[in-house]
Amino acid sequence: MKIGFIGLGNMATAMISGILEKGLYKNSEIIGSSKTDETAKRVAEKYGIATSTDNKRTASDADIIILAVKPVFLAEVIDEIRDVAAGSANKLVISIAAGKTIAWIEEQFKASMRLARCMPNTPAMVGEGCTCVCLKEDVFDADKAIVMSIMNSFGKASILPERLMDAFVGVAGSSPAYVFMFIEAMADGAVAAGMPRAQAYEFAAQSVLGSARLMLETGMHPAQLKDMVCSPAGTTIEAVKTLEEKGFRGAVIDAVEACVNKAKGL
Repeated sequence: MKIGFIGLGNMATAMISGILEKGLYKNSEIIGSSKTDETAKRVAEKYGIATSTDNKRTASDADIIILAVKPVFLAEVIDEIRDVAAGSANKLVISIAAGKTIAWIEEQFKASMRLARCMPNTPAMVGEGCTCVCLKEDVFDADKAIVMSIMNSFGKASILPERLMDAFVGVAGSSPAYVFMFIEAMADGAVAAGMPRAQAYEFAAQSVLGSARLMLETGMHPAQLKDMVCSPAGTTIEAVKTLEEKGFRGAVIDAVEACVNKAKGL
């Protein structure tokens, strides 16, 4: 069985890295195509897989086709590969394009397809991705197993109904950007207090990483964990008070809502 990536950008290569590291597929079982010859050659050299600039060839040779192109190019790519992919009972198609529903993708193929729609986020690049998986209702159990094994190879994946995909984008798909802004802001505060910037970034990032892991591994409510840090009349509660006064929670909620609304309009 061969897995073919159409699009070899950051997300595709993160997935390839996870797949190879977990031993799901061998180098010889992974193929890919990209828009430029330069990208194809770079990915081939780094991962030892066969690549080209021929999307149609990738779709023809692959049993599992992963559409890893930007949403604006997806219709064009599907049009290019339709005659070798559409209606094939032997091909499973996985899309990671934001905003493009299963129904829309199938409409572009103009045929009934074995389809999955997935949304990984950028921490997949270091094996810590968070991925939402939506499956077409009639996909086989074997397809579900394949999709989940691929998506779990570079982080954690969960199945959600497609109606919640936009909410996932707001809380996980786009949220690494919010977290990076938070880290940068905390580091700026430390720099203002006299700390060298490199150390400030390291301390802020490690604190976010450790806090997230603490919550996931203990299963404790975030409010409980916050209260554990807030000693009476201490420094932490003073900082929390300031965040509340500045509308921290409201700003984050509004940001997630804005993201969700934008995703719905794609």
